[in-house]
Amino acid sequence: MFAITASGIDPEDPLAGLAASDRPEPTVPDGWTTVTVRAASLNQHDLWSLRGVGLRSEQLPMVLGCDAAGVDEDGNAVIVHSVIPGSETVGQDETLDPKRSLLSEVYDGTFAERVAVPRRNLVPKPEGLSFEEAACLPTAWLTAYRMLFELAQAQPGAPVLVQGAGGGVASALIQLGGAAGYRVYATSREEHKRARALELGAYQVLESGERLPERVDVVFDSVGQATWAHSLRSLRQGGRIVTCGATSGDAPSAELRRVFFLQLSIVGCTMGRREQLENLAWMCTRAGIRPEIDRVLPLSEASAGFAAMERGELMGKVVFTV
Repeated sequence: MFAITASGIDPEDPLAGLAASDRPEPTVPDGWTTVTVRAASLNQHDLWSLRGVGLRSEQLPMVLGCDAAGVDEDGNAVIVHSVIPGSETVGQDETLDPKRSLLSEVYDGTFAERVAVPRRNLVPKPEGLSFEEAACLPTAWLTAYRMLFELAQAQPGAPVLVQGAGGGVASALIQLGGAAGYRVYATSREEHKRARALELGAYQVLESGERLPERVDVVFDSVGQATWAHSLRSLRQGGRIVTCGATSGDAPSAELRRVFFLQLSIVGCTMGRREQLENLAWMCTRAGIRPEIDRVLPLSEASAGFAAMERGELMGKVVFTV
C-alpha cells in the first residue's frame, strides 16, 4: 500500500527524511482492526517526528500521521482516536497512561491507504461532517476542546487569549471559544492571519506581544518561548495559562515571582479522551462548526503540505486525501 514515511531523522532539515513508498499491509493484533483511510490531517507532531522527537532511528521507516477519518471493516464511517494506551485503561484517562503513545510513535500512522488501530479507538463520524473535516479533529481540535471546556475553568463570556492565531490548535480555540460565547482575543505576527481570526470568531485581534485592552482569565499558549512572557503579563490575578506545546522552544523563564504573587496557575494539556472526541464531533455537527482547512492535497503530494507547515504559512489544517 502507498504511504508517507519517516525514512530518516534530521533535526535541522526534517523534510530530508520524508519519503513516499509502498509499505506492507498493516498487521492487526487481537482487539485491533483496520480502517481504510479517506482523509488524514497534518500536525506539528509529524514535523517533530522527522526531527527525532519521540521517534528513534531504529524505528524507521515509520508511517507518519496521527489523524484520520475513513471506513472500518464493517463499512462504518469512523474517526480515529490516535492515543494508543500502553496498558488497560478502561474507565480511566488514557492520556495519563505513562505507556501511552500516539499513532506514528510506536505503531504506523495514518498517512497510508490503511491503518491498524484498537477497535475502542474508533468514533462514529457524524453524517454532517465530511471525511476531510472529521480528519482535522483527533489531535489539534481535540486538544483545543479539552483546553477550553475542561481545563480553562472559565465561564462563557469571560475574556481569554489565544496566542499564535495561525496554528491548528489556535484556530480551533478561536472557533470553539467564539461559538461558546467567550470573549476571545487572538494574536499573530501576520496581518492576514489576524484578519482571518476575526472571521473565525475572535472578539479582537492584536499583533504578537501587543498589550491587551484588559487582562484575561485564561491564556491558551501553544507557542512557548516566543509568547510566554506576554502570556504571563496578560493574566489577571488568579488567572491561568493552559499550554499544549512549545513550537518556538521552552519558556526562557518561569517568572516564579509573578506566578506566586498573582496566584497564577499553569496547566498542561496533551490530547483528549475518546469520549471527548465523540462529543467534539457531535458539537461541530450540531453547532455548525467546521474546522478551518488551509488546503487539501492528495497524499502523493504530502511533501508540499509539510513544507508549508515548516515555513509557518498555514491558517488552519492541511488535509491529505487518499
